[in-house]
Amino acid sequence: MRVLIFGATGMLGQDLVSAFAGDDVTGLSSKDADLRDANQVLLAVQEARPDWIILSAAYADVDGCEKDPVRALAVNRDGAVHVAQAAALTGSRLVFISSDYVFNGEKLSPYEVEDPRDPINVYGRSKAEAETRLLEILPNCWIVRTSWLFGTGGKCFPDTMLKLAKNQPELRVVDDQHGSPTYTVDLADAVVRLTRKEARGIVHATNSGSCSWFEFARAILAAGSPQTKVVPVTTAEFPRPARRPAYSVLSGRSLKKFGIELPDWQDALTRYLRQRRD
Repeated sequence: MRVLIFGATGMLGQDLVSAFAGDDVTGLSSKDADLRDANQVLLAVQEARPDWIILSAAYADVDGCEKDPVRALAVNRDGAVHVAQAAALTGSRLVFISSDYVFNGEKLSPYEVEDPRDPINVYGRSKAEAETRLLEILPNCWIVRTSWLFGTGGKCFPDTMLKLAKNQPELRVVDDQHGSPTYTVDLADAVVRLTRKEARGIVHATNSGSCSWFEFARAILAAGSPQTKVVPVTTAEFPRPARRPAYSVLSGRSLKKFGIELPDWQDALTRYLRQRRD
């Protein structure tokens, strides 16, 4: 199987390249093909002639997107449209990595794939609008929504907490936002398994279970820096440029329909910390 990965040098992209190691993989960074340039994208797809295109590239800085919505929409929405148009011209299947931030966070139970999109920040809007456009262009594409990604291939919450703990005896972390931390190794494995099953539509793929950022930080530091104290704070006490959903846990029901269930986030964190040390 020929696979083309946009965003191959990113945190998830690196694990996707490894997970597809048994296939004919072409991995591209933004330097190889700028998603904002439709011609560059089309040439890259025509050259690779993939059976599957995995679009994991994104402008994922949530606060950065809020400050620069033009760039956010150009990369995350319009860039995705360019990839979908190229896929339609070449007959390739498309996987789009999306986000829990397409939801408003007002629900009190895990979000299902059919729940309405209602983003509350620019990043979520860019992903939600991309989803809508892709399903119009390529009805047989599939969208993988995930959340709170962490891995050894780039900047992530656990890495930030551990670095801060080296110099700070106390860390203040938000305790009123809940989601599901997701290890990029596990997500990449799920993506591979779903391509083998010819998936289509929308799938939610996260590690099992949920927590607040405070609970996540406490688990990270208990294992990696137990001397550092973690103090819970409210979102109001920790203002950011972009609003975050208070609750963005994704239901695993759609993934289980394909016979796939990812390990719980605590198990994933243990494996991440081990990989980080190694």
